[in-house]
Amino acid sequence: MSITLKHSAADVDIEEIAGGQRRISVFPAQKSLYLSVKSCATSYPVWLIQLILDTKGPLSLCDEIKRDEDPYYVRLCLEKDLFAFVAPEDFAGKTVLDFGCGAGASTMILARLLPGCQITAVDLSENLLTIARARARHYGFSNIDFICSPAGDELAAGIGPVDFIILSAVFEHLLPHERRRLLVELWDLLKSPGVLFLDQTPHRYFIFEGHTTHLPFINYLPDRWALTYARRFSPRVGTDETWTSLLRRGIRGATAGEILKIIKSSGRAEPTFLPPHRSGLNDQIDLWYAAHAVAINHKYPWAKPVQRFLRVFFKIIKITTGLVLVPSLALALKKDLYSKQCPDPSLRW
Repeated sequence: MSITLKHSAADVDIEEIAGGQRRISVFPAQKSLYLSVKSCATSYPVWLIQLILDTKGPLSLCDEIKRDEDPYYVRLCLEKDLFAFVAPEDFAGKTVLDFGCGAGASTMILARLLPGCQITAVDLSENLLTIARARARHYGFSNIDFICSPAGDELAAGIGPVDFIILSAVFEHLLPHERRRLLVELWDLLKSPGVLFLDQTPHRYFIFEGHTTHLPFINYLPDRWALTYARRFSPRVGTDETWTSLLRRGIRGATAGEILKIIKSSGRAEPTFLPPHRSGLNDQIDLWYAAHAVAINHKYPWAKPVQRFLRVFFKIIKITTGLVLVPSLALALKKDLYSKQCPDPSLRW
């Protein structure tokens, strides 16, 4: 049995397949977009598929579903980037803030990874939170509270304090003034001892900007030059796009040094950067290779030998210069009122 959902930009065919799954096929109305026809299998019911379609549009439908259901999309990195620093049993019975939860894919994954936790999920978009709440209802999760932020640089009242805070692929999308304000407010919400995780954020000074423009060397250019370069050479950037919109899309990544500087300048308790020491990992390079690299080469198998080379290259840089340079950051910052030192100077860059 199959049905077709109608949208002004596409037809979406849904076919029942084995194992209680449904096959989604998206056919754009514009024939010029047929090369980007999307297809995916899902366990989502039709009503939830319809909600995502109505809210995010047909071209984002399969991508949004995969964020939750594909184990290599969000889950792998999130799981590795949490449990490399803190044992799963140490989360039991604790409170967790999923800041910038979007449509709730990361929140659903956290609810599965941390079943004994009370989770607060926060986002700026009420439309996206509608999807997140629907997902929680679909799975039957009762340990999640969803809260809409009043503004991009302001937290809603009544949140916290919490034991853990997670920014999963979020920090790069904050504008500079939002970073300075929100990071301090989030740090104040964190209990001591508690841990703030910053996960899947591009490194601000990596040689290739793979998040927004897919251009090399743009991370080293001044803002005005970077905007001109992106407009001229990136097919992902329009000729009329503004620098503010590119910042919102995540062009400028982050560094551990930036995080530390913001918190230190506020006069708050200085964070301790925890090392990724569990599951046989020795440093940030090992963590990148075990999580983010695996997620990438699952989608692009040709990338695996390149990543092997990069791992050796990154290790050489660390040995010769003491600096850790990886494409994306996975940081765990412990709040300890009695600690005033960052134990790994290489993370300050």
